[in-house]
Amino acid sequence: MAENTVTAQNAPHAVVEHEAEPMLLGFAPPVAIVSTSMIVLLAILVWKGAPRLLAGGLDAKIAEIKAQLEEAKTLRAEAEALRKEYADKIAGAEKDAAAMLDHARHEAEAIVAKAEKDTAEVIARREKMAHDKIAAAELAAVTDLRNQAAAAAAAAAKGLIAANHSAAADKALVDKAIAGI
Repeated sequence: MAENTVTAQNAPHAVVEHEAEPMLLGFAPPVAIVSTSMIVLLAILVWKGAPRLLAGGLDAKIAEIKAQLEEAKTLRAEAEALRKEYADKIAGAEKDAAAMLDHARHEAEAIVAKAEKDTAEVIARREKMAHDKIAAAELAAVTDLRNQAAAAAAAAAKGLIAANHSAAADKALVDKAIAGI
């Protein structure tokens, strides 16, 4: 068939033959049939409510997406509130920790000051006790020394009196003492 066909290039004045297009019942070309079929299909879809179904489906999908967006906004707001709450709690905990640390420092300083005061009082009491013991020991030593000196003086006086006085001298002293009374 390609041999029988004359092209416009081979013969400038030659008649160009076209192949015959198929026709439906001899009067409708395939393009018209397809176009008519599409128009009929679209008409049936419109008649059966396909645009409403599509619009309803799209509206439902839009409403679902809007609901999801609202839920996301709500969740975001809740998350922000929780974040703020926890940030406040952290700040409060940091303040509490700083206050506890400050309080502990003050207590430690008070304990150290009390310990120093108590130590000074104990040292003062012990010094006083030591001074009292030393004074008591000195007093005991002085008293013991006096007693020993008195005993030694009495023994020396007895020895001197016994050596220097006789019975007659004792009688004269007794008489003199009686006369002075």
